[in-house]
Amino acid sequence: MEFTDKDRYTYVIGIADNMLILGQRLGELCGHGPNLETDIALTNIALDLFGQVRSYYQYAAQLVGENKSEDDVAFLRREREYLNALLVEQPNTHFGYVIGRQFLFDVFHLLMLKELVKSNDETLRAIAAKGIKEVSYHQRFSGDWLKRLGDGTEESQHKMQEAMNDLLPYTRELFEMTEADTKAFEAGVGVNLGSLYEQYQEIVQEHLEEATLDMPEELYFKSGGKQGIHSEHMGYILTDMQYMQRTYPQMNW
Repeated sequence: MEFTDKDRYTYVIGIADNMLILGQRLGELCGHGPNLETDIALTNIALDLFGQVRSYYQYAAQLVGENKSEDDVAFLRREREYLNALLVEQPNTHFGYVIGRQFLFDVFHLLMLKELVKSNDETLRAIAAKGIKEVSYHQRFSGDWLKRLGDGTEESQHKMQEAMNDLLPYTRELFEMTEADTKAFEAGVGVNLGSLYEQYQEIVQEHLEEATLDMPEELYFKSGGKQGIHSEHMGYILTDMQYMQRTYPQMNW
């Protein structure tokens, strides 16, 4: 199967948009964390994600050509052109949701990067290798907080369980293979996401048990974001995120 530059662009965007939208969600918390240490940590994680996504978008801009820049790729697309999973769009309902969303994405992100370093695409391999250390820290941070809240007070356990019950149905989408994912995997560029799901479940299950939380029964799952069909939250995220670039065109990242 032919793997064109357009396919490669779509594949890169599919990876990168998760980090952009999650970083934007975490950025909303700057100055509003439950304490100073956590506030700074979440802001630093957002900055890590923006740093990683900048590398992906620079590469994507090269692939698309037409004098596009990383800023065009990041800020000037329409909602249906963003290919992030629905999980990262979910709101900061309370701190349990922030930690739950972060942990569920971090586990996936780290597993994906560990496979992406085997890519035959030199640029993607380099970006993945650079990101593993940061994402390992992210998972350690969110995993520790998951256990602290789950095995904490009656109220913190209740809220953490509530968040996991609501967020876990969004995780299956992370492992769905889009057409671009399949082409990239067959070309030796991308990752077979489906093969990582069992390992993902084992890691999540292990952390939930340590946090004295129950693994919610999987009755259904939600998807659509990787195909450009987003939740009602996405429009508000983009309105805020794209405001400066659309109001003052030609701004640089």
